[in-house]
Amino acid sequence: MLTTILVLSVCFVAFTNGANANFKGVASLYGSETTSLRGALWWGTATTLVGSVASAFLAGGMLKKFSGRGIVPDALVQQPEFIVAVAVGAALTSFLANRFGFPVSTTHALVGALMGAGLAGSGNNVQFAALGKNFLYPLFFSPAIAAILGSVVYLILKLMRLAPDHRTPLLDFLHYSSTGAASFARGLNDTPKMAALLLVAPGVDLKWGFLMVAVMIAFGGLLDAQRVAETLGKKVTGMNPGQGFAASLVTAGLVTTASLHSLPVSTTHVSVGSLLGMGATTGQAKWRKVGEILLAWVSTVPCGAILAAIAYFMVSRF
Repeated sequence: MLTTILVLSVCFVAFTNGANANFKGVASLYGSETTSLRGALWWGTATTLVGSVASAFLAGGMLKKFSGRGIVPDALVQQPEFIVAVAVGAALTSFLANRFGFPVSTTHALVGALMGAGLAGSGNNVQFAALGKNFLYPLFFSPAIAAILGSVVYLILKLMRLAPDHRTPLLDFLHYSSTGAASFARGLNDTPKMAALLLVAPGVDLKWGFLMVAVMIAFGGLLDAQRVAETLGKKVTGMNPGQGFAASLVTAGLVTTASLHSLPVSTTHVSVGSLLGMGATTGQAKWRKVGEILLAWVSTVPCGAILAAIAYFMVSRF
C-alpha cells in the first residue's frame, strides 16, 4: 500500500513539475510571437521529454544528490514515509504556484521538502551545511549570473547583427534550436531529482521509474501550463524575436552546463534571470511582476518544508 502511495506521489510531483516548468525553455518563442502558445508548449514538451529519457543514462550524479543521503540520516532515507512526505510537500508547493501562475523552482520545493521532512523525522539531524553547499548556493547564484549574461549576450548579438528586431529564417532556426536545447537540458536536469525518490520503492525498476517521471512531466506541461506560460511569455518583459533568441541562448547554455556538471540549478531562475537581464537592457522589464515572482521564490523553500513536515506526520501516523 505504501509503495503505491509513493509511486503516485512521485507521479504527482512530476506532473506539477511539467505544468510549472516545461514552458520555461520556450517562453521566448511565445513572448516574441515567433510561434503560438500551443506551438511553444508542444515544442517545449517534446524536447523536454527527450531530455528526460536521456537523463536515465546521463544524470547519475544528480540522482545521488537528491536521494537524501548526506542530508538526513540514512535510516530515514530508507523510510518510504519520508520519501512520500518529500514528494507530497514538493508537489503541493508547485501545485499552488501553478494556480497563481508563478514560475517557481521544483528544485527549491524539493530542497525545502527534504529539509521539512528531515526535521520532522529526525529532529535536528539535518546537515544544513551540506544542504547549502550542494543545493542552495547554485540555486541562489544562478539567476544573478543569468541576468548578467542575458544583458551581455543580447548586446553582443545586437552588435554582431544576430539579434534583429524581426523574424528571419536563420533567426527562427537559431531560436528554435536554442529553446529546444534549453528544454532538453531542463529534462536532463530535473527528471533525476524526482526519479531519485523511487530509489527506496521495492520492486520498482529505476529505468521504468525514469520513463514514468518523463511521461508525467510531459502530461503536466501539455495539460496545465497555461497560467505559468502567460507569466513567463508576456509578463516578465516585452521582447522581439532577436531579444527572445538572446535570452533563450543564455538559458540553454547555463542549464546545459549545470546538467553536465550535476549542479541542481533551477531552469525557472535561469530563464527568468536571462529574460530580466535582456529586458533591463532594453528598458522593457516589467518590474512589478518580477517583484511578485521573487516573492514567490523566497516562499518556495519554507512552503515546501512546512507541507512536507505536515505530510510526514500524517503519513507516519497512517
